[in-house]
Amino acid sequence: MQSLNKTLQELMRGQNIVGNIQQTMKQVYADEDVQAFLNRNRDRLSKEAIRRGESKLYEFFHEKQLIKKGVPTVAPGYSPQLIISAGQVDVTYVPTKQLIEQQRQRHIKRLVSSINMPKFIKNASYDDYYLNEDMQTDTRMRAMQAAMDFTENYTKNNFQPGLYLYGKFGVGKTYLLGAIANELAKTKEIATTMVHFPSFAVEMRNSIKQNNTGQKLDAIKRAPVLMLDDIGAGAMTTWVRDDILGVILEYRMQEELPTFFSSNFSMTELQNNHLAINTQGDNEPLKAERIMERIKFLSREVEMEGKNLRDKG
Repeated sequence: MQSLNKTLQELMRGQNIVGNIQQTMKQVYADEDVQAFLNRNRDRLSKEAIRRGESKLYEFFHEKQLIKKGVPTVAPGYSPQLIISAGQVDVTYVPTKQLIEQQRQRHIKRLVSSINMPKFIKNASYDDYYLNEDMQTDTRMRAMQAAMDFTENYTKNNFQPGLYLYGKFGVGKTYLLGAIANELAKTKEIATTMVHFPSFAVEMRNSIKQNNTGQKLDAIKRAPVLMLDDIGAGAMTTWVRDDILGVILEYRMQEELPTFFSSNFSMTELQNNHLAINTQGDNEPLKAERIMERIKFLSREVEMEGKNLRDKG
């Protein structure tokens, strides 16, 4: 077995440290954390065990100094801790608070999945919602309050209807849906799936060729929280209305799974002008009513008015 001095020399040389070993170890033993560790374990560590563990004490001290200087360490994102292993001094590395927070934020973002949704929903939050004096309206305030009430009161085993947000282009409907999804992820660790419905309808039609329509539909309808954005914006074929939207809503109603919608149309307008009239121009009011019954069960209508937030002028 090589001597302790040789071990330390090799360790210090590998870390580009030149100097007197005794002087270096004097600094190590003067470190508050090293002293606290040795005092805390003085009944468990003999002098010989401490002497044999000097390379570990030095490793701990050196890595800690690198972290203070902001220099890359042997384990980025982890901080060294002195421990006793099999009666010997050893060093373990534990995640820093910063790394834990980064991991938590990544976990939160993974809880919100989106299909053909705008990038801004990733960072949407209640704090940045459009409630400044220039943008504030009574309906935006009511929508915001309804959203906050949902996220505050929602629990997995107690059905709570979502929101049906409607209003003109650019009033903040999609942003508010994103804020709700992010808040659920952050405070309740609830997974949300956000779907731009017109794009999803096109995707479902294309999936027929790949024979995976059922798989895609199943993933959407089972989402713990589902948000269908811009419903009513695209042409509604009978197949999309009955075999896609209808199947999703029927499953979610039976399972009592919260569902959100955004639309440029009120519920009445959506039913009469969009769901009832198919792409061939046929009027099918009973089928439209059936779909709307499920939407009304799953959500509560909230109007949003205000300036077009997309207008940069």
